[in-house]
Amino acid sequence: MAQILCAENIGTAKDKSHKKEDKRMSDAIKPKVLLVDDEEQFLSLLSQRLGTRGVHAETATSGEDAVSKVRNTSFDAVILDMMMPGMGGLETLRKIREQNPEVQIIMLTGRGTIEKAVEAMKEGAVDFLEKPADIETLLNKIEEAKEQRILLVMKNIEEKVKGLLRKRP
Repeated sequence: MAQILCAENIGTAKDKSHKKEDKRMSDAIKPKVLLVDDEEQFLSLLSQRLGTRGVHAETATSGEDAVSKVRNTSFDAVILDMMMPGMGGLETLRKIREQNPEVQIIMLTGRGTIEKAVEAMKEGAVDFLEKPADIETLLNKIEEAKEQRILLVMKNIEEKVKGLLRKRP
């Protein structure tokens, strides 16, 4: 009987902590992010960690792959490594912003400089984090990015509706 009570208590404690984590992300819409990094092991680990916290994460191992995925899929945020072979982070950032100005881009780097951070922000990044980024900080940034994207989409829809109403006879 004591074992059953202990098992129930453990299960209850797990359920409560799991519910607490789930509460972070909106129950209606889980954030959808694209993780872009040339380090596959890092991508896999980060994708798993975000997945257990209610974030749907897809991955890309190059800037070209990221641009292609953004062209074909809607993401709330792109977590983009600054330093990658081939198409680097800043060039990838520019191409993604050209295709989808509403997507929120968070730059992530292991070798960050103030100059690179400023340049990324001027190009449209919403934030710049250094690796290894704290998972809680990253989750908060993803949540903020999702909210900002929703506001931008709503604003664009509102402007389109106003334009249609002006054209009405």
